[in-house]
Amino acid sequence: MFGLARRLVPGVSDLTAPTDPVREWSGLLPHILDTMPLSRSRDRVLANLDDLYREAFDRARDAGDTAQMTALDIAYRREQLYFEILLDIRDALERR
Repeated sequence: MFGLARRLVPGVSDLTAPTDPVREWSGLLPHILDTMPLSRSRDRVLANLDDLYREAFDRARDAGDTAQMTALDIAYRREQLYFEILLDIRDALERR
């Protein structure tokens, strides 16, 4: 394919095959993880979750949909627990 491009497009005789992106990223990933903290704080993640569910809960309350309010309340608690577990794992990995 690159040979064809060299013949058809003038001035691209120095065209080389692209490098393997997987190999490039696998070499960079440990360095990135060691030098950069993970992007979102625990408070920010949980605040975003709270905002999301509060908005949906308010819409259900305004509509008078008690079944939806109950379902959202249970879903919020479940998601909050999941996020707290994941954040605990993330914090443990950052400490190592």
